[in-house]
Amino acid sequence: MAAHAPTASRRRWGSTVAGLLVLAVMLFPLYWMLNTALQPDSGLLEVDPVPSGLDLSGFTKAFTDQGGNLLTSLLVSAGAVAICLAVAAPAAYGLARFGLRGSRTIVFGTLITQMVPGIVIANALYTSYVDLGLVNSYAGLMLADASLGIPFSIVLMRSFMVSIPGEVIEAAEIDGAGPVRVFLRVVLPMSRNALITSGLFAFLFAWSDFMFALTLNTTDDVKPITLGIYQYIGAHVGDWGSVMAAAVLSAVPAAILLVLAQKYIAAGITGGSVK
Repeated sequence: MAAHAPTASRRRWGSTVAGLLVLAVMLFPLYWMLNTALQPDSGLLEVDPVPSGLDLSGFTKAFTDQGGNLLTSLLVSAGAVAICLAVAAPAAYGLARFGLRGSRTIVFGTLITQMVPGIVIANALYTSYVDLGLVNSYAGLMLADASLGIPFSIVLMRSFMVSIPGEVIEAAEIDGAGPVRVFLRVVLPMSRNALITSGLFAFLFAWSDFMFALTLNTTDDVKPITLGIYQYIGAHVGDWGSVMAAAVLSAVPAAILLVLAQKYIAAGITGGSVK
């Protein structure tokens, strides 16, 4: 037993060191992005490995130039989340509880839609958007971005709603609650973790979208931060400090949401695995 203790200890230390190395490799691009943003006067090949001071002028310039685009992304992403949950939650409940014929085929088809390249969907939507007058509009971009999260949300929430005990729903029905009331007052509160997880991923899908923003907008009336940074690079290719500062600012909202919702994400993803 004593001989095995040092071996187990070395394995734990080895796993820790390996994990730290992987983490360092994954976080290095983020560090270099922040490091470059804090050295706005340096060329891309002249950036010091460690900033000598906190020069925030790049952030000031980036926020002045990209603040409106950040607000656009927030509005579009919030709208996309609302549309996604409004569509995905009832669909998931129907697939989970009503015993629809071919429900497994529907779920499989929903997963298949995730494999369609975004450029194919964007090109197909453009003609329809022109006919409907949705090009260069907030509503059009919200609807397009919501389509990125709806399939994932349906699959995730369905797996969670299937695990809700049938006795709970039957008790609500005995008390006189109709299907809509059961869904709103019983199922949705019990599916809070799955709703938060689905909403967060829908927000991230919409926040990071570039293809729809580029294809469905022909003017600067609706310009999300992804499209803003893309155009910013072309206009300020010599000012990489401001470009990196804009990238850092664009990452802050997503990072904050991930930190705040991490416990709900873990519960939402694993909640449907055990009935």
